Amino acid sequence: MDTSTSVTNSSSLHISQFILMGLPGIHEWQHWLSLPLALLYLLALAANLLIFITIQHEPTLHEPMYHFLGILALVDIGLATTIMPKIMAIFWFDAKAISLPECFAQMYVIHCFLGMESGIFLCMAVDRYIAICHPLRYPSIVTDAFMAKVTGFMVLRNGLLTIPVPVLAAQRLYCSKNEIDHCLCSNLGVISLACDDITVNKFYQLFLAWIIVGSDMALVFSSYALILRTVLRLNSAEAMSKALSTCSSHLILISFFYTIIIVLSVTHLVGEKIPLIPVLLNVLHNIIPPALNPMVYAVRMGELRLGFQRLLGWVKYCPPTSEVTSVL
Repeated sequence: MDTSTSVTNSSSLHISQFILMGLPGIHEWQHWLSLPLALLYLLALAANLLIFITIQHEPTLHEPMYHFLGILALVDIGLATTIMPKIMAIFWFDAKAISLPECFAQMYVIHCFLGMESGIFLCMAVDRYIAICHPLRYPSIVTDAFMAKVTGFMVLRNGLLTIPVPVLAAQRLYCSKNEIDHCLCSNLGVISLACDDITVNKFYQLFLAWIIVGSDMALVFSSYALILRTVLRLNSAEAMSKALSTCSSHLILISFFYTIIIVLSVTHLVGEKIPLIPVLLNVLHNIIPPALNPMVYAVRMGELRLGFQRLLGWVKYCPPTSEVTSVL
């Protein structure tokens, strides 16, 4: 018994890195996926950077809705940059090794940015709720101080609540196996290699999902249900169309974000039979939204699209018209 314990402890000291094997079941040709993933990454970087610069550059876009959109752009850049360079290194250079501190740091940043993205979607939903359901009170409620408090709360909430995820993972004993069938350091993928009990890790992962994503999702869709009820009571068809137009781009991206999270959670139930599906969905969920968000907003939001054109010199600046609406 003592000998076995000493061997286990000795072997655990030799694990100083994990090996990210990539996409399970298709290791031999997974490098073919590197080109579309690299293109998505470059698109996400360029588009989100353009959105952020445009919002900072254009005085007409210095409004709460665009403030949240600028934060979302930064979060998307951070999320994509956290995972894509390592994934490209695995596919192109077979650089599968990652040290334990790097792995736990990546785990923390991924959870933190995903929580931030969910939180920003909630802020956008609340902003639209106040603008449409209480338009006369909107200027007095959504002030600069309100924006600073909400943003600070989201940063603190996700930054602090996420800390136990890598801390608990780092406290586990990793005895012999260090190969992870994944492209990134997911919490469940890492702790599945542990030799000791991981019940606390799984419980906190579930708690975090419910307390952050679950509560955000419930509040987001509650806000849009109230918005829809208010819009349907409008007597003017033009006002109804304008109100729905301001919310449609948000609702498209929010629905996509939470739908993928739900699908990803369900696919983990069949992960043992078809491990590729949850791993591939996990990777795509971290890169497709950052690439998709700017395109949807650029297509759906005329003021932002006009800001792009001014920034690029395609049109000259002109003062905003009265059509920059009462519901925004």
